[in-house]
Amino acid sequence: MTDGERPAPGAGKKISIHDRRSKVEVSDFPHVGGDFSWYAGYEDLLPRILKGNDLRALADGVASARAAGKPVIVMLGAHVIKCGTGPLIGWLVANGAVTGVAMNGACAIHDVEIAMWGKTSEDVESAIREGTFGMSEETARLMNGAAARSLEEETGFGAALTAVLAEADPPHADASLLMACRAAGVEVTVHVAIGTDIVHEHREADGRAIGYGTMRDFRKFSEWIGALDGGVVINIGSAVIMPEVFLKALAVATNAGARLGRFITANFDMLPQYRPLENVVRRPEAAGGKGYNFIGHHEILIPILVAAIASKLR
Repeated sequence: MTDGERPAPGAGKKISIHDRRSKVEVSDFPHVGGDFSWYAGYEDLLPRILKGNDLRALADGVASARAAGKPVIVMLGAHVIKCGTGPLIGWLVANGAVTGVAMNGACAIHDVEIAMWGKTSEDVESAIREGTFGMSEETARLMNGAAARSLEEETGFGAALTAVLAEADPPHADASLLMACRAAGVEVTVHVAIGTDIVHEHREADGRAIGYGTMRDFRKFSEWIGALDGGVVINIGSAVIMPEVFLKALAVATNAGARLGRFITANFDMLPQYRPLENVVRRPEAAGGKGYNFIGHHEILIPILVAAIASKLR
Protein backbone atom coordinates (compact mmCIF):
# COMPACT_ATOMS: atom_id res chain seq x y z
CA MET A 1 0.00 0.00 0.00
CA THR A 2 1.44 3.39 -0.99
CA ASP A 3 1.20 6.53 1.13
CA GLY A 4 -1.54 7.80 -1.13
CA GLU A 5 -3.59 4.66 -0.56
CA ARG A 6 -3.34 4.65 3.20
CA PRO A 7 -6.52 5.61 5.05
CA ALA A 8 -6.46 8.82 7.00
CA PRO A 9 -5.33 8.14 10.56
CA GLY A 10 -7.95 8.28 13.24
CA ALA A 11 -10.78 6.30 14.70
CA GLY A 12 -13.60 5.04 12.54
CA LYS A 13 -16.22 3.77 15.01
CA LYS A 14 -18.39 6.61 16.28
CA ILE A 15 -21.23 7.03 18.76
CA SER A 16 -24.01 9.58 19.01
CA ILE A 17 -23.73 12.17 21.73
CA HIS A 18 -27.37 11.40 22.52
CA ASP A 19 -26.28 7.94 23.65
CA ARG A 20 -23.15 9.09 25.46
CA ARG A 21 -22.97 9.25 29.23
CA SER A 22 -22.13 12.79 30.35
CA LYS A 23 -21.40 14.02 33.85
CA VAL A 24 -22.55 17.63 33.40
CA GLU A 25 -26.06 18.76 32.43
CA VAL A 26 -27.17 22.27 31.57
CA SER A 27 -29.82 21.96 34.28
CA ASP A 28 -26.96 22.04 36.81
CA PHE A 29 -25.80 25.46 35.60
CA PRO A 30 -26.46 28.60 37.68
CA HIS A 31 -29.27 31.01 37.00
CA VAL A 32 -27.82 34.38 36.05
CA GLY A 33 -30.20 37.28 36.62
CA GLY A 34 -30.24 40.70 35.07
CA ASP A 35 -28.06 42.35 37.69
CA PHE A 36 -26.04 41.67 40.81
CA SER A 37 -27.69 44.22 43.08
CA TRP A 38 -28.03 41.53 45.72
CA TYR A 39 -24.24 41.58 46.04
CA ALA A 40 -23.90 45.30 46.63
CA GLY A 41 -22.51 44.67 50.11
CA TYR A 42 -19.82 42.20 49.04
CA GLU A 43 -17.05 44.50 50.24
CA ASP A 44 -18.45 44.29 53.75
CA LEU A 45 -18.33 40.49 53.58
CA LEU A 46 -14.74 40.23 52.36
CA PRO A 47 -11.98 40.78 54.92
CA ARG A 48 -9.65 43.61 54.03
CA ILE A 49 -6.77 41.20 54.31
CA LEU A 50 -4.62 39.31 51.77
CA LYS A 51 -6.74 37.86 48.92
CA GLY A 52 -9.75 39.89 49.97
CA ASN A 53 -7.86 43.04 49.10
CA ASP A 54 -6.46 41.43 45.94
CA LEU A 55 -9.97 40.62 44.70
CA ARG A 56 -11.08 44.20 45.33
CA ALA A 57 -8.07 45.51 43.44
CA LEU A 58 -8.75 43.24 40.49
CA ALA A 59 -12.43 44.21 40.32
CA ASP A 60 -11.49 47.89 40.55
CA GLY A 61 -8.92 47.35 37.80
CA VAL A 62 -11.47 45.79 35.45
CA ALA A 63 -13.97 48.58 36.07
CA SER A 64 -11.34 51.28 35.60
CA ALA A 65 -10.06 49.68 32.40
CA ARG A 66 -13.50 49.54 30.85
CA ALA A 67 -14.34 53.09 31.93
CA ALA A 68 -11.19 54.22 30.12
CA GLY A 69 -11.98 52.15 27.03
CA LYS A 70 -9.14 49.71 27.70
CA PRO A 71 -9.26 45.97 26.95
CA VAL A 72 -10.25 43.24 29.40
CA ILE A 73 -9.29 39.82 28.04
CA VAL A 74 -10.38 36.52 29.59
CA MET A 75 -8.42 33.32 28.85
CA LEU A 76 -10.16 30.04 29.62
CA GLY A 77 -9.50 26.35 30.09
CA ALA A 78 -12.01 23.53 29.74
CA HIS A 79 -12.91 23.01 33.39
CA VAL A 80 -14.37 26.51 33.58
CA ILE A 81 -17.23 25.43 31.31
CA LYS A 82 -17.60 22.01 32.93
CA CYS A 83 -18.06 23.70 36.30
CA GLY A 84 -21.02 25.68 35.00
CA THR A 85 -19.45 29.14 35.07
CA GLY A 86 -19.77 29.89 31.34
CA PRO A 87 -23.06 31.82 31.77
CA LEU A 88 -21.47 33.93 34.51
CA ILE A 89 -18.59 34.94 32.25
CA GLY A 90 -21.18 35.43 29.53
CA TRP A 91 -22.89 37.98 31.78
CA LEU A 92 -19.67 39.98 31.91
CA VAL A 93 -19.43 39.78 28.13
CA ALA A 94 -23.04 40.89 27.67
CA ASN A 95 -22.58 43.81 30.03
CA GLY A 96 -19.43 45.21 28.45
CA ALA A 97 -16.90 44.10 31.07
CA VAL A 98 -14.98 41.81 28.69
CA THR A 99 -13.63 42.81 25.27
CA GLY A 100 -12.07 39.51 24.14
CA VAL A 101 -12.33 35.82 25.05
CA ALA A 102 -9.51 33.36 24.32
CA MET A 103 -10.00 29.65 24.98
CA ASN A 104 -8.22 26.39 24.42
CA GLY A 105 -9.76 23.75 22.18
CA ALA A 106 -11.29 21.69 24.98
CA CYS A 107 -13.03 24.76 26.40
CA ALA A 108 -14.61 25.42 23.02
CA ILE A 109 -15.71 21.78 22.73
CA HIS A 110 -17.45 21.79 26.11
CA ASP A 111 -19.23 25.05 25.30
CA VAL A 112 -20.39 23.71 21.94
CA GLU A 113 -21.75 20.54 23.55
CA ILE A 114 -23.63 22.54 26.18
CA ALA A 115 -25.08 24.87 23.55
CA MET A 116 -26.15 22.11 21.18
CA TRP A 117 -27.05 19.16 23.40
CA GLY A 118 -27.26 20.51 26.93
CA LYS A 119 -24.63 18.17 28.32
CA THR A 120 -20.87 17.63 28.34
CA SER A 121 -17.96 15.95 30.17
CA GLU A 122 -17.62 12.27 29.37
CA ASP A 123 -17.07 9.53 31.93
CA VAL A 124 -13.53 9.02 30.68
CA GLU A 125 -12.67 5.86 32.60
CA SER A 126 -15.66 3.85 31.40
CA ALA A 127 -15.47 5.30 27.88
CA ILE A 128 -11.81 4.30 27.55
CA ARG A 129 -12.67 0.73 28.55
CA GLU A 130 -15.50 0.64 26.02
CA GLY A 131 -13.43 2.19 23.23
CA THR A 132 -15.82 5.14 22.88
CA PHE A 133 -13.92 8.00 24.51
CA GLY A 134 -14.07 11.05 22.29
CA MET A 135 -16.08 9.27 19.62
CA SER A 136 -19.10 11.60 19.62
CA GLU A 137 -19.97 11.99 15.95
CA GLU A 138 -21.93 15.22 16.33
CA THR A 139 -19.23 17.03 18.33
CA ALA A 140 -16.50 16.08 15.86
CA ARG A 141 -18.61 17.04 12.86
CA LEU A 142 -19.29 20.55 14.18
CA MET A 143 -15.80 21.28 15.48
CA ASN A 144 -13.93 19.87 12.49
CA GLY A 145 -16.43 21.54 10.18
CA ALA A 146 -15.63 24.87 11.80
CA ALA A 147 -11.90 24.26 11.26
CA ALA A 148 -12.53 23.50 7.60
CA ARG A 149 -14.57 26.68 7.28
CA SER A 150 -11.75 28.65 8.83
CA LEU A 151 -9.40 27.45 6.09
CA GLU A 152 -11.93 27.94 3.30
CA GLU A 153 -12.89 31.47 4.36
CA GLU A 154 -9.41 32.47 5.59
CA THR A 155 -10.62 33.44 9.03
CA GLY A 156 -9.73 32.55 12.60
CA PHE A 157 -10.97 29.39 14.28
CA GLY A 158 -12.97 31.37 16.84
CA ALA A 159 -14.83 33.39 14.21
CA ALA A 160 -15.58 30.29 12.15
CA LEU A 161 -16.75 28.32 15.18
CA THR A 162 -19.12 30.99 16.47
CA ALA A 163 -20.60 31.35 12.98
CA VAL A 164 -21.10 27.60 12.54
CA LEU A 165 -22.62 27.29 16.00
CA ALA A 166 -25.02 30.18 15.41
CA GLU A 167 -26.16 28.69 12.11
CA ALA A 168 -26.96 25.44 13.94
CA ASP A 169 -29.47 27.40 16.09
CA PRO A 170 -28.40 25.77 19.37
CA PRO A 171 -31.31 25.08 21.75
CA HIS A 172 -29.25 26.03 24.81
CA ALA A 173 -27.74 29.25 23.45
CA ASP A 174 -28.48 31.06 26.71
CA ALA A 175 -25.99 28.78 28.51
CA SER A 176 -23.24 29.18 25.90
CA LEU A 177 -20.32 31.58 26.29
CA LEU A 178 -19.61 31.39 22.56
CA MET A 179 -23.15 32.50 21.80
CA ALA A 180 -22.95 35.28 24.40
CA CYS A 181 -19.84 36.56 22.65
CA ARG A 182 -21.51 36.45 19.26
CA ALA A 183 -24.57 38.30 20.56
CA ALA A 184 -22.39 41.01 22.12
CA GLY A 185 -20.02 41.32 19.18
CA VAL A 186 -17.06 40.24 21.32
CA GLU A 187 -14.32 38.40 19.42
CA VAL A 188 -13.32 34.86 20.38
CA THR A 189 -9.99 33.19 19.67
CA VAL A 190 -9.49 29.42 19.93
CA HIS A 191 -6.00 28.08 20.57
CA VAL A 192 -5.49 24.41 19.74
CA ALA A 193 -2.59 22.03 20.27
CA ILE A 194 -3.15 19.26 17.73
CA GLY A 195 -3.69 15.90 19.37
CA THR A 196 -5.00 17.27 22.67
CA ASP A 197 -8.72 17.36 21.84
CA ILE A 198 -11.22 14.55 21.32
CA VAL A 199 -12.21 15.79 17.87
CA HIS A 200 -8.66 15.14 16.64
CA GLU A 201 -9.29 11.41 17.05
CA HIS A 202 -11.64 11.45 14.05
CA ARG A 203 -10.48 10.78 10.51
CA GLU A 204 -12.00 13.95 9.13
CA ALA A 205 -9.83 16.12 11.41
CA ASP A 206 -7.60 18.18 9.12
CA GLY A 207 -4.36 19.43 10.63
CA ARG A 208 -4.00 22.03 7.90
CA ALA A 209 -7.37 23.56 8.74
CA ILE A 210 -6.92 23.36 12.51
CA GLY A 211 -3.43 24.84 12.30
CA TYR A 212 -4.51 27.60 9.94
CA GLY A 213 -7.40 28.70 12.12
CA THR A 214 -5.52 28.67 15.37
CA MET A 215 -2.53 30.47 13.80
CA ARG A 216 -4.86 33.22 12.63
CA ASP A 217 -6.22 33.44 16.16
CA PHE A 218 -2.75 33.61 17.69
CA ARG A 219 -1.97 36.61 15.52
CA LYS A 220 -5.25 38.25 16.48
CA PHE A 221 -4.61 37.54 20.14
CA SER A 222 -1.13 39.06 19.81
CA GLU A 223 -2.76 42.22 18.49
CA TRP A 224 -5.00 42.30 21.55
CA ILE A 225 -1.97 42.02 23.83
CA GLY A 226 -0.18 44.73 21.86
CA ALA A 227 -3.00 47.11 22.89
CA LEU A 228 -3.02 46.00 26.53
CA ASP A 229 -1.71 49.28 27.99
CA GLY A 230 -4.06 50.07 30.88
CA GLY A 231 -6.01 46.84 30.42
CA VAL A 232 -6.51 43.53 32.19
CA VAL A 233 -5.86 39.86 31.34
CA ILE A 234 -7.47 37.12 33.45
CA ASN A 235 -6.57 33.45 33.05
CA ILE A 236 -9.11 30.99 34.44
CA GLY A 237 -8.40 27.29 34.56
CA SER A 238 -5.82 26.91 31.80
CA ALA A 239 -2.65 25.35 33.16
CA VAL A 240 -0.58 25.16 29.96
CA ILE A 241 -2.04 26.32 26.63
CA MET A 242 -3.28 29.81 27.44
CA PRO A 243 -0.38 30.81 29.73
CA GLU A 244 2.06 29.80 26.96
CA VAL A 245 0.05 31.58 24.27
CA PHE A 246 -0.10 34.69 26.44
CA LEU A 247 3.65 34.77 27.08
CA LYS A 248 4.44 34.38 23.37
CA ALA A 249 1.90 37.03 22.43
CA LEU A 250 3.45 39.35 25.01
CA ALA A 251 6.85 38.67 23.43
CA VAL A 252 5.47 39.46 19.96
CA ALA A 253 3.94 42.70 21.23
CA THR A 254 7.08 43.95 22.98
CA ASN A 255 9.27 42.89 20.05
CA ALA A 256 7.07 44.98 17.77
CA GLY A 257 7.58 47.98 20.02
CA ALA A 258 4.27 48.05 21.88
CA ARG A 259 4.27 50.40 24.84
CA LEU A 260 2.28 48.44 27.38
CA GLY A 261 2.67 50.80 30.31
CA ARG A 262 0.73 49.53 33.32
CA PHE A 263 -1.61 46.58 33.07
CA ILE A 264 -3.11 43.94 35.38
CA THR A 265 -2.98 40.16 35.11
CA ALA A 266 -4.72 37.58 37.26
CA ASN A 267 -4.82 33.80 37.45
CA PHE A 268 -7.63 31.67 38.87
CA ASP A 269 -7.10 27.94 39.26
CA MET A 270 -7.92 25.08 41.58
CA LEU A 271 -4.28 24.10 42.11
CA PRO A 272 -1.00 26.01 42.05
CA GLN A 273 0.47 25.52 38.57
CA TYR A 274 3.92 26.51 37.32
CA ARG A 275 3.06 28.13 33.97
CA PRO A 276 0.13 30.29 35.10
CA LEU A 277 2.10 31.54 38.07
CA GLU A 278 5.20 32.33 36.01
CA ASN A 279 3.72 33.34 32.63
CA VAL A 280 0.55 35.12 33.77
CA VAL A 281 1.38 36.47 37.23
CA ARG A 282 5.15 36.93 37.64
CA ARG A 283 6.86 37.39 34.28
CA PRO A 284 4.46 40.07 32.95
CA GLU A 285 5.46 42.27 35.88
CA ALA A 286 8.78 42.75 34.10
CA ALA A 287 6.84 44.36 31.23
CA GLY A 288 4.89 46.69 33.50
CA GLY A 289 2.15 44.42 34.78
CA LYS A 290 0.75 43.77 38.24
CA GLY A 291 -0.19 40.14 38.83
CA TYR A 292 -2.65 38.46 41.19
CA ASN A 293 -3.07 34.76 41.92
CA PHE A 294 -6.20 33.08 43.32
CA ILE A 295 -6.48 29.39 44.19
CA GLY A 296 -9.85 27.70 44.74
CA HIS A 297 -12.69 25.81 43.09
CA HIS A 298 -14.00 27.51 39.96
CA GLU A 299 -17.62 26.92 40.90
CA ILE A 300 -17.06 29.00 44.05
CA LEU A 301 -14.45 31.58 43.07
CA ILE A 302 -15.82 32.58 39.67
CA PRO A 303 -19.29 33.59 40.94
CA ILE A 304 -17.56 35.75 43.55
CA LEU A 305 -15.26 37.28 40.92
CA VAL A 306 -18.14 38.04 38.57
CA ALA A 307 -20.27 39.54 41.33
CA ALA A 308 -17.35 41.67 42.49
CA ILE A 309 -16.79 43.04 38.98
CA ALA A 310 -20.51 43.50 38.41
CA SER A 311 -20.87 45.57 41.58
CA LYS A 312 -18.18 47.92 40.29
CA LEU A 313 -19.92 48.35 36.94
CA ARG A 314 -23.24 49.45 38.41
